[in-house]
Amino acid sequence: MALSQSELMRLLESLRRADGVEAIRVACERILQELIEAEATEVIGAAPREHSETRTTWRNGHRDRVLTTQAGDLDLKIPKVRSGSFFPSLLERRRRIDRALFAVVMEAYVHGVSTRSV
Repeated sequence: MALSQSELMRLLESLRRADGVEAIRVACERILQELIEAEATEVIGAAPREHSETRTTWRNGHRDRVLTTQAGDLDLKIPKVRSGSFFPSLLERRRRIDRALFAVVMEAYVHGVSTRSV
């Protein structure tokens, strides 16, 4: 049985009070990192240090990416490839500002608020 949004928020709040947020943050970070590595393996056609006939390119290190969540900042490592490019489908590309801030700026523009007022 799935939990409702309010039940999930209460659960998260109780874990936060009991210092469970760090456990959630670590678990989320680990799960996301494993998903990113699995997707990279699928795109490349071979796991790290594996020789395969279906390999399309080679891994070439990692680049750091910070993902901000309600549980805290997650430090992820995005695999780099030698030829072509790879970016995990579960993350957004080039997200520079928060969506809420972007919506506020757009609404201010629509209502004619001057840049000095903003």
